Amino acid sequence: MKYSNFAIILAIGLSCTACGQQTVKEKETLTTTSKQQHTMDLSKITDPQLKQAIEALQAGDKSWYSFFTENPTMTDDGNKVDFKSFFANALGKEMFLSIDRVENDSKEIHGNFKAGQWGTFPVFFRFHKNTEGKFDRLDIGQDK
Repeated sequence: MKYSNFAIILAIGLSCTACGQQTVKEKETLTTTSKQQHTMDLSKITDPQLKQAIEALQAGDKSWYSFFTENPTMTDDGNKVDFKSFFANALGKEMFLSIDRVENDSKEIHGNFKAGQWGTFPVFFRFHKNTEGKFDRLDIGQDK
């Protein structure tokens, strides 16, 4: 009698554990779906330097800073902000989910943006390039 109760309890416990496990295929599908959500078509961006900068932004790569002058001017919805402080908090957490429109010789990008704790909404990024080819100003804001 003792052994049959133990066997029943063991069988129930093992079946519950097995039901809650994901198969390797299910885990791969979840990972693939997650990665695919951040992949997008950047072919609309014709400026090669700006395209590389956006790729760095999307990847959360600190090479993002190398595309800018030492102390670029930045505005967020018209308010002046410190570029380095802003991206110290945003890089790797905030990114474009889609690029819907590119204007002004690829210096203005419009799209849906994941802005960390602030949510997801349409934005514009307007890049200004100096004579040495570095971005010396970035204006960002909520798009209409």
